[in-house]
Order: sequence, then C-alpha cells, then structure tokens
Amino acid sequence: MKPLTSFNAIYLHRDPVDFRKSINGLSVIVEQQMQLSPFADALFVFCNQRRDKLKVLYWDSTGFCLWYKRLEKDKFKWPRKHS
Repeated sequence: MKPLTSFNAIYLHRDPVDFRKSINGLSVIVEQQMQLSPFADALFVFCNQRRDKLKVLYWDSTGFCLWYKRLEKDKFKWPRKHS
C-alpha cells in the first residue's frame, strides 16, 4: 500500500455515486465524467448520497486498489457541485 503523501494529486468526484459500483464502474467515471486517467498517480475519492460512505480508487502499478470507509454516526463534509 502506498503512503498518502506519495500521490501527486487527490481528486474528489463531487456528485454522489451509486455505491454498488466497484473498481470497473468507478474507473469509468474517472475516465468519462472526470476526464482523467484512472492510471494516474492520484487518488480518486467518491461519496454516496447520504455522505456516510467513501470509496477511494487508485492504481498502484500492479492493479487497482479500492478503499472503503463507512461512518456509523456522522457524515463526511463534502463540497457542493459547481453550478
């Protein structure tokens, strides 16, 4: 696992994501909606509608990694979508 400080960029996908999506679905969002390469040296962070779950996708040169975090009693502060 790479340390967080070793990534060149961190990208937040502002729109809520259907959390049934896994690596393949999230990498399509990175390519098509964010217009970025999922193979970049970056973290791609996604949040669900209720803002109580996060998924973080990254490529580590051997394959994709997916982190998942679920809050039990709180919500993530998440930026609003641009108008």
